[in-house]
Amino acid sequence: MIVFSGRTWLIPVLALVAVLALALAWAGRRGHARTSVRIVCGILKLAGILTLALCLLEPLRVSQRARSGANLFALIVDNSQSMQIKDAGQTQSRGELLRGDLTNDASGWQSALAQNFRLRRYTFDAQLQDARDFVDLKFDGGASALETALRTAADRWRGQPVAGVLLFSDGNATDITPDLSGLEGCPPVYPVVIGGDGLRDIALEKVTASQTAFEDAPVTVQAEVAAHGFAGEPLSTRLIEVGAGLSNVVAEQKQSAPGDDSNLNFRFQIQPEKPGLHFYEVETRAQSEMGSGASQTREATLVNNRKMAVVDRGQQPFRVLYVGGRPNWDFKFLNRAVADDPQVQLVALIRMARREPKFSFAGNELSNPLFSGFGDTNEETARYDQPVLTRLNTKDEFELRGGFPKTAPELFRYDAVIFADVEADFFTHDQMVLMQRFVAERGGGFLMLGGAESFREGNYAGTLIGSMLPVYLTEPGQAKLPSEWKLTLTREGWLQPWTRLRSTEGEEKTRLDAAAPLEVLNSVQGIKPGASVLATVSDPDNNNYPALVVQRLGLGRTAALMIGDMWRGGLRDETSQKDLAKSWRQMIRWLVSDVPSRVNVTPETSANGDPSAVRFVVTARDEEFKPLDNATVQLTVRPVHLLQSTNAEPAASFLKITADPLPGQPGKYEASYIARDAGAYSVEAVVTQFDGKPAGRAMAGWASDPAAEEFRVLKPNRELLSAIAQKTGGKVLTMSDLADFAHRLPERAAPITETWSDPLWHKPVVFLFVIACFVTEWGIRRWKGLP
Repeated sequence: MIVFSGRTWLIPVLALVAVLALALAWAGRRGHARTSVRIVCGILKLAGILTLALCLLEPLRVSQRARSGANLFALIVDNSQSMQIKDAGQTQSRGELLRGDLTNDASGWQSALAQNFRLRRYTFDAQLQDARDFVDLKFDGGASALETALRTAADRWRGQPVAGVLLFSDGNATDITPDLSGLEGCPPVYPVVIGGDGLRDIALEKVTASQTAFEDAPVTVQAEVAAHGFAGEPLSTRLIEVGAGLSNVVAEQKQSAPGDDSNLNFRFQIQPEKPGLHFYEVETRAQSEMGSGASQTREATLVNNRKMAVVDRGQQPFRVLYVGGRPNWDFKFLNRAVADDPQVQLVALIRMARREPKFSFAGNELSNPLFSGFGDTNEETARYDQPVLTRLNTKDEFELRGGFPKTAPELFRYDAVIFADVEADFFTHDQMVLMQRFVAERGGGFLMLGGAESFREGNYAGTLIGSMLPVYLTEPGQAKLPSEWKLTLTREGWLQPWTRLRSTEGEEKTRLDAAAPLEVLNSVQGIKPGASVLATVSDPDNNNYPALVVQRLGLGRTAALMIGDMWRGGLRDETSQKDLAKSWRQMIRWLVSDVPSRVNVTPETSANGDPSAVRFVVTARDEEFKPLDNATVQLTVRPVHLLQSTNAEPAASFLKITADPLPGQPGKYEASYIARDAGAYSVEAVVTQFDGKPAGRAMAGWASDPAAEEFRVLKPNRELLSAIAQKTGGKVLTMSDLADFAHRLPERAAPITETWSDPLWHKPVVFLFVIACFVTEWGIRRWKGLP
């Protein structure tokens, strides 16, 4: 802002300028030179006179600037391992070049900042740390918690005058939130981009493991690979199963990089042989370098060439309760199929004879003659007025001794329940309420199979169990029941791996076309909203009717299989028998796939920005699957396999941790652990009730690989640094900009400022301008021969 301190001279100056301007105009009119020459000379002379006149008004430049020594200014330097990368054409790493610039200060920008601000120096990797200087920078941090460091610094400075932050980083952060919400209230950040482009590298950007009920390949490992500078070269990716003393190559795939910046996807489908936790290591390299050491590679780093994947195939077998109204062929084939699955245990309660009226005979015999000759017969189950039930595959002699469970602890021990050809009158109202709780609250699976006494034929219309089904039973269906039905999958059914038995669509269609026709179908009125029809049957007239319908219900799921003679599909040959068994196993696996257990432990990445920090969340439930409070939760952590890229020694064989209750969340407990060594880990949670009784145990696995996340992207993340600058009101800089930035920074907005003035009227440049105007005007007149 320009102000004039000599305002008393304003009127005399204006009068003098007006008189001189008129005199110049009058003198110019009397001259004999060309008009353009006279105008130029007049303008030059008038400019010099006006400048001298303005000097009489004493002009001053007045502005605000940061008060010297009153404000803080911070230098924050990235000390993570990604700064060890050597850019193309450089003999030193990014960190070495940065350390040299910070310690030498050849351009004097740090000295310039220190003259006007109180400098604070920090370094950050997993957390923010104070630094006296930057001579001892090692660039060995396992994480780049950039947002966490800025947020921590802002919290430390709260209430203090901070003019801004110079952030020296490549921008490859490991803790950034999508909206940078952690930077609210942060002072202006001026990121200095460290590093360049043009690197040759292959990196595993993401590895995910997913599970399905498809028996041939229930586990899919997806690897996303980014290749820079390897155009046209074949890349090899291996899937290695690892563990304690185990390292076995399961599969290997090869693809060629189509360009210099290529993204490739590798997909492995595997079938683990045993239940429990399985750990896999994915490794990718150029095919020509696979198996070679770091000294023979052309890549910028090999740290990002490995990642771990964890697959949990379940620790304890799922228990399924089968309730049948009569012995039938479907149970025989189902029981035989599940017997080959170590992860499923089928417990059966089958009615052998219906309840009969009680008669008094001369011999006064109360028991049913069906039980004659059995000395250990239960008196209650052998009475005439009770149905004759048999139990199969029970855990002990007491399981299901009283028939279908009548209490929540008895029923909730199962993961799924199957009703087959049993009428609604077999269950009491309380047992139906219990079944609703089993699905909606406990999260169990429920499947009803077709038969003579299932669905509407079993009088389930209008009952609580009927309301759980994904089909309507209120009115009879309009289907004309022929003797032959052909099974086909719907569009939604093709998308479900557990409904298919072949790996390709063509093979599956061929199998369905060759399958034996079915003869028993329960017709239903319609499908409930939200339910999905996965399979239909068609009659010889090509009329389609729903055969398999599923839906979610509360925390669980229900399914209706309206076919009552699935066993016919396995009568043709040995292949059809195997297909039938496989279809039963896949259906049961789907039914129990998302059923929660009484104890669950979940490893979660910590929110503090340190990728090696893990937070364990344990969920404990009582026998009725209600939150279990006042329990003792003991965790045991074991390292399973350490990545070959780490130089650290293996940790102790195990570590015990006690979890604490989570405030405001009944039945939940938490504990923290830091896995400094990169590799795979397992955690086992043992929950004990307050009365000393065991509530259950659970296991989970996770992979700790902070270095791979740190080196996932090697190019500087200019977009992120620009977003941080824009979010906080700063500006992205380079090292060459720092000298000019340091001298101009005091003129920017700061918390504590002062007013300063700079007199313009006695600056040498002003008088040089006046002399230049008069000398130029005189020279033009002499040149043109004017007086």
